[in-house]
Amino acid sequence: MGLARGWSVALRGVDGYVVEIEADIGGGLPGVHLLGLPDAALQESRDRVRAAVVNSGLVWPNERIVLALSPATLRKTGSAFDLALACCVLAAAEHVPQPALDGTVLLGELALDGRLRPVRGVLPALLAARAARMRRVVVPVAALAEAALVPDIEVLGAADLREVLAWLRDGSPLQVPGPVVDGTGPEPPDLADVVGQDDARHALEVAAAGGHHLLLIGPPGTGKTMLAQRLVGLLPRLARSDALALAAVRSVAGRLPAEAPLATLPPVEAPHHSSSMAALVGGGSGLARPGAVSLAHRGVLFLDEAPEFGAHLLDALRTPLEEGEVRIARAEGTVRYPARFQLVLAANPCPCAPAHDRDCVCSSLVRRRYLGRLSGPLLDRVDLRAVMYPVTTFAAAADGEDTATVAARVHAARAAAVERWSGCGWRTNAEVPGPELRGRWGLARATVRPLDAGMRAGALTARGADRALRVAWTLADLAGAARPDPEHVEAALYFRDRRAA
Repeated sequence: MGLARGWSVALRGVDGYVVEIEADIGGGLPGVHLLGLPDAALQESRDRVRAAVVNSGLVWPNERIVLALSPATLRKTGSAFDLALACCVLAAAEHVPQPALDGTVLLGELALDGRLRPVRGVLPALLAARAARMRRVVVPVAALAEAALVPDIEVLGAADLREVLAWLRDGSPLQVPGPVVDGTGPEPPDLADVVGQDDARHALEVAAAGGHHLLLIGPPGTGKTMLAQRLVGLLPRLARSDALALAAVRSVAGRLPAEAPLATLPPVEAPHHSSSMAALVGGGSGLARPGAVSLAHRGVLFLDEAPEFGAHLLDALRTPLEEGEVRIARAEGTVRYPARFQLVLAANPCPCAPAHDRDCVCSSLVRRRYLGRLSGPLLDRVDLRAVMYPVTTFAAAADGEDTATVAARVHAARAAAVERWSGCGWRTNAEVPGPELRGRWGLARATVRPLDAGMRAGALTARGADRALRVAWTLADLAGAARPDPEHVEAALYFRDRRAA
């Protein structure tokens, strides 16, 4: 009986930290003592691990066992440490050779009969193990497809504790992952399905081309939800780095598809207006889980019936819209989740929401109060606003362009923006800071004169002017122009007209 050590990974958000586990078996009253800030689920692992070892045909040491998880100041959460704890105890009891554990990260929850159950966060755990220069990782078989997404580290899968012990003792083979399968998913619905609404369709195209946020206002049945659902079809497919970042968030949230975990189609999240703050932004007990804004990373967050959302929920979006990430502070620490998404808001013009405005029974004060639930600071961060009107004829159905035609223009405009901003690290016009647009990439005074007039009249804030400039650059990219002209700036201001809200 003596001392042994192994390795696992602790997660804080999507950031992983390799944890060294030391097992010491010595004199004293029999019992298991777990050190290193374990949470309740990890405290319970003592009973799970003991039962799994006994039911796997081995003898549990009837002595004092001390398990120390380092760094001791880092909060350890979850059941992913079970496999590593079991192997460390058995190595200290000389049932497993210590050299076999060196350089190996062990992940997985143990059932009482020794089966290995999958856990959340395998992908970010493997990224952390690779960064710490660990040689290999053993995961549950059900997590092999997810683990295969991380290159340059050996990945092995086991169905139960017996297989892991046989591999540690005599090198019995474990399962290896198959080829990585990209999850494209079903194709988004076609834009040609939307009847009429030329102004809103153009706003959707501009939003897709520049990565801008969009507000759609109109009575029920005009196609607000249909347009929002078709935005993702205009966006380019995700690069591998973005797909991995999204997969890491989904893994922590337990939303990663087991068959094809690497999705290249931008995500669409549409939370209900009754959602909680934790569901929308992130949170929960202990270290916070990701919310809809992070699950929509590099995709679309659609808030239908936006005025029905609580004011505190809508205002909580302001920081992610500006910074592209969510920071949630808890007593156990602060977690960060990526949240670079495009926001699409949809709203009826009034609470009664008749099919035609002439049938509205709301007073002007009630209408103002209803849309006033969308605060000024939030609307100031929305670049494009479009009013939608009831369609009066189906003859317009044949006039709308399909997704492929519009997407071709969007991709060409995005390519122009990437070529212009790539040296600075920005991908879309919506990401460019205002000082750059007004400084290095400043336009002629005659071009920006409409912005000056709007600011002097009090109809436009400094932030709003910067956002109008970004939209003007997008309009220029769609038109194939090298720089925006006064017409592009005027068009950008048209989309920001507060009367649309």
